[in-house]
Amino acid sequence: MNRLHFESSYDSCSFDELTDNEKLLVEKARVATRNSYAPYSNFHVGAAVLLKNGQVVVGANQENAAFPSGLCAERTAVFAAQANYPDQPIVMLAIAASDAKGLREMPVSPCGSCRQVILQIESRYHQPVEILLSGTSRIYRFESIRDLLPLSFVDEDLQVEP
Repeated sequence: MNRLHFESSYDSCSFDELTDNEKLLVEKARVATRNSYAPYSNFHVGAAVLLKNGQVVVGANQENAAFPSGLCAERTAVFAAQANYPDQPIVMLAIAASDAKGLREMPVSPCGSCRQVILQIESRYHQPVEILLSGTSRIYRFESIRDLLPLSFVDEDLQVEP
């Protein structure tokens, strides 16, 4: 038996260290937290995606009394982008969260379902999606969702082996 391990790399930076496009996307995600409907958890998440053509699409989590009928912010943003701009790859995604005290100090990461959806976008367009997890004190920058989803399952895994 061999013991193996995963390694994931990411940047931890301040808002001021981001590029102009990254700053814009983080701000859009932070503002999108206000569009959240979270009467049960009081956990408001906003997401913003940057498309290859420069268009920005936002999403916010939407809860529902009939659990699990709600949807996360990341998937609302990704699905809205794909429904309205199906030929445009997503190049960057920013996520922010707030609670009763305001924007969260530390970044929050996407759930497993959202990670899988983002992975499908990378697989569909054959390019990575930069991920920005935004907190007021730090921002984590990942080059690809694969850094957050090791041993991922994508289209190639459905192919019949020779």
